[in-house]
Amino acid sequence: MSPILIGGLGLLCLLGVILFNVPIAAAMALVGVIGTLVLDPLASVFSLFGTSTVQALSSQDLIVIPLFILMGGFAIVSGLSTEIYRLAHAWGGHLRGGLAITTVGTSAIFGAICGSSVATTATMVQVALPEMRRRGYSDALIAGSIAGGGTLGSLIPPSVIMVVYAILTQQSVLDLFRAAVIPGLVAIALYFLAIRLFLMRHPGDGQPAPRANWGERVRATTQARLTLLVAGVMLGGIYSGIFTVTEGAAIGVLLVLAASLLRKKLTRENFAATLIRAASNIGMIYLILIGAEIYKSFLTLSGLPAATVAWVGGLDLPPMVIISVVILLYLALGCVFDAMAAMILTMPFVFPLVVGQLGFDPVWWGIMNVMIIEIGMITPPVGINIFVLNGMRPDLAIKDIYRGITPFVAVDLIRILIFLLFPGLMLVLV
Repeated sequence: MSPILIGGLGLLCLLGVILFNVPIAAAMALVGVIGTLVLDPLASVFSLFGTSTVQALSSQDLIVIPLFILMGGFAIVSGLSTEIYRLAHAWGGHLRGGLAITTVGTSAIFGAICGSSVATTATMVQVALPEMRRRGYSDALIAGSIAGGGTLGSLIPPSVIMVVYAILTQQSVLDLFRAAVIPGLVAIALYFLAIRLFLMRHPGDGQPAPRANWGERVRATTQARLTLLVAGVMLGGIYSGIFTVTEGAAIGVLLVLAASLLRKKLTRENFAATLIRAASNIGMIYLILIGAEIYKSFLTLSGLPAATVAWVGGLDLPPMVIISVVILLYLALGCVFDAMAAMILTMPFVFPLVVGQLGFDPVWWGIMNVMIIEIGMITPPVGINIFVLNGMRPDLAIKDIYRGITPFVAVDLIRILIFLLFPGLMLVLV
């Protein structure tokens, strides 16, 4: 049996194991070790665990992941998300569908603090859903704006998934953050458009709230000053070059922690709970990266990625056609696999093809990858934001959730098309 065939069988086995709900980190490590032994029975496979673990734990770039996760946890404790929502509501709640627009805008600002789509969605369920129901919004519009807006947590910098991509492909985290600014603004604008399209089809939904007076707007802005300060200092410092991404993440954690203490929201119980929850998420990400390194070593040894790149390169098709097919395959894969799992599983094949063979910019592809992954977060059957939404509020029917996210998925596809046809638009700030 040829090494390439063994590599292909290993990939199929990995997909099968994951479909049986085996954790992705364990699945990649298991397939990587067995595949390496099949290819080279004398290989010291257990040393792979040591080298991969040391490589992950000693990486300076990976430090930002636990910092961003901690920052998101303390942001929830401090109540920053509630203040952002009040601020957005005061300025836009009087519009038709204003609370849905407010939810998307709040998700964008909160995503700039926590860097996680799941955390953003879970927070908006608690903050936005009760107010929207009180104002008579339909469950479909509620679900669409929360689940769709939640995906902005992955696209609006800082983003944990962007950091993972940067580590795996040895790209600059700061370049990825800069490249995500324009797509992030376009995403917000298109989500506002999705809300308007939904309201055109359902004229009785999204009735406006009373217009806030200027005194209420000033009060809401003043109350949210700490939130705006955290986002402004951290992102302003990173983009201006005053401090690195890691230093900015550390400063963000300190500012959010200080806000929790100043407001007397931090107790011994929620402090411990935040640390435990953060440690669980951080451990999961590190284990995935360690498993991915073992799995990648096996694939490299088999020669399958290089053979795949050579085969696609020999098809003599225009690069735009090939990249379009890759994007369609990613969209299909995102309907079945978890977002980070889909990215890590395909990285050994896709990155050399897109960047090495087709010549696309690695930073451009990184943001495109994140945007495609976003769509997977709100598409059935494995849309993580849908699971979070339905898990926290079982009274939201799945059919209403799917009906609500449809216009958001539609504008997401439009956004992918825009940056596929005009890639330079994304790289203006890089």
